[in-house]
Amino acid sequence: MLKLTRKVARRNCSGYIAGMQRKAFSEMNCSIARALDEVGEWWSLLIIRECFFGTTRFDQFQERLGIARNILTTRLRRLIANGVVERVSLEEHGRREGYRLTAKGEELFPVLVSLQQWGDKWAVGEKGPPIRMVEHETDSLLGPVGPISSTGRIISFRDVRLEMGPGGGPSTAKRIADRNLAILGVADGVSTADKSVELDSKSTS
Repeated sequence: MLKLTRKVARRNCSGYIAGMQRKAFSEMNCSIARALDEVGEWWSLLIIRECFFGTTRFDQFQERLGIARNILTTRLRRLIANGVVERVSLEEHGRREGYRLTAKGEELFPVLVSLQQWGDKWAVGEKGPPIRMVEHETDSLLGPVGPISSTGRIISFRDVRLEMGPGGGPSTAKRIADRNLAILGVADGVSTADKSVELDSKSTS
């Protein structure tokens, strides 16, 4: 059995093995990967969660998350650099500063709701979910978050066809074709509705 050296086995305060760096996704031509590069690290998402809970002060973040000061400082700096969080004055004359979400950060709310709902279903503790999200105006529980069809129903990935976007290239086109063939059984990017119209036109001609 191979023995890890103390240098290799030692983990730094961020949880990564010493001498190793987290892979950067910013160069990937994928919106999901680039989003993860900005907010995908778990402390970052928990900081964003705390912002939705109304946490603003550094000491509050540290106490409520149980996070080391140096890690919290690093994560906040990155979130600020990425335009997700901003520094604000909490008192008159700017004697005390805090943090809040920008408009960009606030648009992560559906992501957090979806993640919580997934956790409530698949990763919940024995006693059940610790928090429920209720619409303030109606006292109704939030419905499931997901992509909505034109008829108003939540659809799964098996209901979705991928098409080339303006930023796609040749490799993207191949991945789209492969995916559509594997999931939908089509690789030409033509919808079932379009094919039906085409077949109808041929049958009537």
